Amino acid sequence: MKIVILGAGALGAYYGARWQEAGHEVINLVREGRAQQLREKGLKLHSTMGDYEVPEVNIAESPDEIEEADLIFLSVKGYHLHGTVHWLKSLVQKGAKVLPVLNGVEHLPILQKELGEEAVIGGLAYIIATLDENGHVVHTSPFHDVVFGPLHPSQQQICEELNLACNQANMNGSQSSNILEDIWNKYMFISAFSGITTATNLPIGEIRSFPQTFIIAKRLLEEMKDLANAHDIHLTEEHVNKAFDNLKGFDHDMTSSMHQDRRKGLPLEVEHLHGGALRLAADHNVPMPYTQTIHAMIKPFEAYQE
Repeated sequence: MKIVILGAGALGAYYGARWQEAGHEVINLVREGRAQQLREKGLKLHSTMGDYEVPEVNIAESPDEIEEADLIFLSVKGYHLHGTVHWLKSLVQKGAKVLPVLNGVEHLPILQKELGEEAVIGGLAYIIATLDENGHVVHTSPFHDVVFGPLHPSQQQICEELNLACNQANMNGSQSSNILEDIWNKYMFISAFSGITTATNLPIGEIRSFPQTFIIAKRLLEEMKDLANAHDIHLTEEHVNKAFDNLKGFDHDMTSSMHQDRRKGLPLEVEHLHGGALRLAADHNVPMPYTQTIHAMIKPFEAYQE
């Protein structure tokens, strides 16, 4: 496949490198600063699932440099979504489908409206990774999963091709028969995990040592389940309990990408994640007091901190 990575941060660079390692053609569509870093430092994966150095990093700074593509792997932060639309339109006109793996759900109707329903595949990723000072990927989780599925009947073939590409690569890729439920299930989990670690500024093991604090994560999961139900997505108490068990099973020092961004003084996705949940809740009159509190606690750290 010919895959464009739009948003070659830790997540996008990781999956792009794995597809390139498996023999697929990968182009990193990035802005000037990241392009310069990739040219000077190259791209390496320091991963619990196996290190890898990309022998030749393919870089583009404009969609005009890309003649054609099968797939755009969209892995930007939520606050950068609107800035990518004109690039996405250009590549969709050349025949590419878009696989967004952003957290939350608000991006899906935005992209479908801008690009057309046939262009936007459903997707999500489970991985914990960050960039080091050289712009190389440090992958610290035992999982590197990408899940995808058609949101339109015309996307079945591209999803089957992507499934094969994932199976060839050093990652866990799977095609879902109910991708919207999977997206909401991930949204539920990441809202709790990101929320509790970022608000407390602690890794999950420290939080678990205080039951009064850890139980807030379960309350966040329950609120997100109720929100999903209000949107006709069938998440259950079983989904909540499984997510909570996952938090119980994480290594002591494990934390969320949002918390890592707070530690680095980078912008936070709190408005895309928790703010988005509150907007969706207001539309359906779903009470979310725990989410509202976590959102309020993280909000002062949303902007870049010197």
